Amino acid sequence: MNERLKKLRKTLDLTQQKFADRLGVKRNTVGQWECGINAITDQVVFSICREFDVNEEWLRTGEGEMFEQMTEQQKLLKYTGMLLKDKDSAIVNAIQSFIVTYEQLDDTSKATLEKIAQQFVDNLKKSQ
Repeated sequence: MNERLKKLRKTLDLTQQKFADRLGVKRNTVGQWECGINAITDQVVFSICREFDVNEEWLRTGEGEMFEQMTEQQKLLKYTGMLLKDKDSAIVNAIQSFIVTYEQLDDTSKATLEKIAQQFVDNLKKSQ
């Protein structure tokens, strides 16, 4: 896994320091992982996959694509969940359902909804 970690970092064009900063670890920790001195824990694997959209199977075994292949809808749901982490799950579910519904609309309906949302934001700004 250490070689794949180094390959990932170089593909992302990140120094060990910048890679470490994104994961919240020290630069020498990344160096030790890449050299195989220290093992990469499951928690670190999850963090790497989440932070850089890496395919966990590829990172662990070398099988499959380096990066997750997600639809735009899946990306929206993922990032919404990340933004609302530790918030009320009912709110997260409602927002995710709204996004899914929006993605299912035809272009005319999307344009109408966007116009309504813009008017709502404009009214909100005026009332402040």
